[in-house]
Amino acid sequence: MSHWPIGVFASIDAGLGVAWPVIRELGLPTIQLHAPHAGNRTAEAAQKFKSQLDDFGIQCTAVFGGFDGESYADIPTVVKTVGLVPAETRAARLKEMMEISDFARALAVDCVALHIGFVPHDPLDQEYEGIVEVTRQLCDHCRANEQFLHLETGQETADGLLTFIESVERDNLKINFDPANMILYGSGDPIEALRKVGPYVRSVHCKDGTWSDQPGVTFGCEVPLGQGDVGMENYLQTLKDIGYTGPLTIEREIPEDPARQKAEIGDAVQLLTEIRSEILL
Repeated sequence: MSHWPIGVFASIDAGLGVAWPVIRELGLPTIQLHAPHAGNRTAEAAQKFKSQLDDFGIQCTAVFGGFDGESYADIPTVVKTVGLVPAETRAARLKEMMEISDFARALAVDCVALHIGFVPHDPLDQEYEGIVEVTRQLCDHCRANEQFLHLETGQETADGLLTFIESVERDNLKINFDPANMILYGSGDPIEALRKVGPYVRSVHCKDGTWSDQPGVTFGCEVPLGQGDVGMENYLQTLKDIGYTGPLTIEREIPEDPARQKAEIGDAVQLLTEIRSEILL
């Protein structure tokens, strides 16, 4: 794979990614895939999708898990509903993530990813050890499938994320770094965070956002790439500084407006192409 191929977050039947026809039209070399619904995660479905990817010369670099019952309506709702943190759904969601890992293996993809949810800031919190343990179980299942597990940034500070990764003690646990999420959740300056967690970053999102007037209390606002507070030139320069060479995966979460989504992703491709050429001179 070339240095910093540009990709897009995509979906077959679920999630916020762009649809398959748009992937073909954009002509990008890589995608991250939001895991399809359970009925479309069979070995047969995986082989069919893999053949489509091969026909168009597209590499799937990660499969992202998501769950029924999750809501990103506001920060308190995310705390209650997202990822492997909520205790009442943890066992069922672990089972589903293991199935997603098996589906990814059938696609020959070596990375599974997810938002784990709001891990408590204090490692002594009574819930902390249970979240560490379920993450270990998922890491071990991924290892058996020769995969890495990537945690997407957002809900934790850089320091909190590092503490959690060190607590899990699994060397296939890595990070999918999303700079906009640090801003949207008010969890820290994205560039400073990227420098701190750099050794663990194996995949990234290229997404932009603006700060809330109450960071950490209310969400910031996602905006088209280059129009927010991340600073894309600074972001890519920092990716170069930490030695990251993988895909630059564009994520634009407006599936309710597919025409605008496609147009803004096209603009993002152009912006990243220009910045990449300047930084990789």
